[in-house]
Amino acid sequence: MQPRLVYTTFPAREAAEEVARALVEARLVACANILPGMVSIYHWAGQVERADEVVMILKTTSARASDVVEAVRARHPYEVPAILVLPVEGGLAAYLGWIDAEVADEPA
Repeated sequence: MQPRLVYTTFPAREAAEEVARALVEARLVACANILPGMVSIYHWAGQVERADEVVMILKTTSARASDVVEAVRARHPYEVPAILVLPVEGGLAAYLGWIDAEVADEPA
């Protein structure tokens, strides 16, 4: 399988942790990194907005990326969450193999 990173943001660490735990337990992702302290400035509904957010990066496979997107979307508090699937061009083979081994081929 080809590894993928799924990037998303959440309004608070607690919400991100809840989603991350559910995805790891379901074996949709091997790992979730949550990075607190991000400030986002963006256009929304005709206005420039500012929000304190956390970034979450999820490690999964190409076969499960769309399932991860749907699982994040279903649990996300935002109307239109930022969810991006990013290809991985390389990395430590042992780590990439670990991701593949940890992510289930079928939903749990």
